[in-house]
Amino acid sequence: MSAAEGACFNGETAEEAISIHNFSEKILEQAVHFHVMKMRGGFFLWVGSAPLLANLAVSMSSRYDSMPLSTLLLGDPSDTTSSSLAQRLAKKTKKQVFVSYSLPSTDSNLILLVEKRIKKEMELFPEKF
Repeated sequence: MSAAEGACFNGETAEEAISIHNFSEKILEQAVHFHVMKMRGGFFLWVGSAPLLANLAVSMSSRYDSMPLSTLLLGDPSDTTSSSLAQRLAKKTKKQVFVSYSLPSTDSNLILLVEKRIKKEMELFPEKF
């Protein structure tokens, strides 16, 4: 038995507390990889073509505003792609969402197609998010 198997958090093992889901898609002639770590009450989503964590944003619902709160935790504050995507996904799922978007954010078509692919995966496998 590994340490992770023996660990227990509020009655859940580590495997139950965090689940991982990966998928990939060729979008605009570019291989795009998606990595989802589902946690209790939220999820972490990494989007990229190379193993890089250049930025990280978080968003969560607020009882004081219809739009979820969103902030950039790591990266260039002038690039709002991660924060915006996290905010839209938090609004859709009503969960806390962490997003790292490690693709060029200069191509708005790519961003739209990536978000469309994420939403398709959410519809196909809602239990993974």
